[in-house]
Amino acid sequence: MFTKRTLAAVALVAASAISLSGCSTTEAAAGDVDASTATTAEDFGGMDALIAAAQAEGELNVIALPDNWANYGEIKALFEEKYDIIVNSADPDVSSAEEIAAADNLKGQDTAPDVFDLGTAVALDSLDYFAPYMVANWDEIPDGNKEATGLWYNDYTGSMSIGYDSNSVPEPTSLDDLLSADYRGAVALNGDPTQAGAAFAAVGLATVHSGGTLDDFTPGIEFFEELNDAGNFIPVNVTGATIAAGETKVAFDWSYNNLAAAATVDGWKVTTLPGAVYTSFYNQAINVDAPHPAAARLWQEFLYSPEAQNLFIVGGAYPVTIQALQDAGTVDAAALDALGALEGELVTPTPEQAEENATILAEKWAAAIS
Repeated sequence: MFTKRTLAAVALVAASAISLSGCSTTEAAAGDVDASTATTAEDFGGMDALIAAAQAEGELNVIALPDNWANYGEIKALFEEKYDIIVNSADPDVSSAEEIAAADNLKGQDTAPDVFDLGTAVALDSLDYFAPYMVANWDEIPDGNKEATGLWYNDYTGSMSIGYDSNSVPEPTSLDDLLSADYRGAVALNGDPTQAGAAFAAVGLATVHSGGTLDDFTPGIEFFEELNDAGNFIPVNVTGATIAAGETKVAFDWSYNNLAAAATVDGWKVTTLPGAVYTSFYNQAINVDAPHPAAARLWQEFLYSPEAQNLFIVGGAYPVTIQALQDAGTVDAAALDALGALEGELVTPTPEQAEENATILAEKWAAAIS
C-alpha cells in the first residue's frame, strides 16, 4: 500500500534496476552546431545556446504521452510556456512498440517523434533508434539507471497496482479473487504485454503472485489464460476514458495511472496485493532521426530539472533523481508527503530478465488469450 515515509527504499531500487508542422533542420540556428550529433548542452556552447537553437526550431514532437500519465499534461504545458516552443503530442495511447514503429513509418518527415518514453523491454531492443545525450545533471541519475553513453536513461517509476470500480465490484485481495464471478467481463490491461510496458508489468506481477520468478513470466501468462477462460478478462486497452465510461471495471496499471483515475472518477479506488510489489522505470531517449534535434535535447534537460522531476511526484510517480532532490532540499515536500512511499518486497526485472520475458510473451501470449 502507499504509506507515508521517506523514499530511500525507492532510490535503492532505482540504483539496482537497470514513449504539425515543423522545420526539418539538422543544424542549430545558434552558431554552427549540428544539433543532431550534440551529446551535451556544452556542445551548443551552453544552455542558453541550446535554448536558442530549440526556439529556432520552434516545435517538439512527442508521442505516447497521455495528459493523465504521470502528470505529463502539466509537464508539456509548462515546457511550452517556459520556452515558447509548441509541443505536438501525437497518439497519446499507443504502446512503446508503436512509438518505435512511428519512428520507422515517419522517418524523414516533420511529424516523426523527437523523443521516446519507453518500457524497458522495448527500449533495450531499440538502441539503434536512439541518439546519445547526457543532461546537465547527469551525475544525479544513479549509474544503474542509465546507459553509459546516454542512449537511454530512466525517468520515473511506480508500482503495478489494481484499480477497481468500488461501485460495481468488491476490492480484490488476491489473484484468485479476480477469477470469481464477481469480476465477470471486468478485468483489463493497459495494452498488449508484447508491446506495452504497463501490460508487460501486469504479467510480471501475476507471475510473482503465482509463485513464479522474474526469470520466467509463464505463470503470469497462465493466470491470464485462466482469467480469460473464466470470462473475466476483456481485451480492452485501459484508458481514462474506458474507466470513466465504466467499460473497464478492474485495471492492472501503474499506480500513478490508477491514482489519476481515482482523483477524477467517482468510486475508482487503487489497491496493491499483499506480497511482492512490482516496480519498473520507464526510459527516456532521443530519436536519432528527430526532426527537431535541439528541441529534443532541451526537452531532456527540462525533464530532468527539479521543476519537472517534482511534477512527476505531483502526478503520483517517483522520479529517478528523487534522492538528489531530497539531498538538495529541492523536493516538493508537500507532494511527496501526499504520495508516500512504496512499501513491501520491491521486485524489478533486470534488463536480461526483461529481454528474456519479452521473448516468452511473444511466443505464448496470443495463444493464451485466444
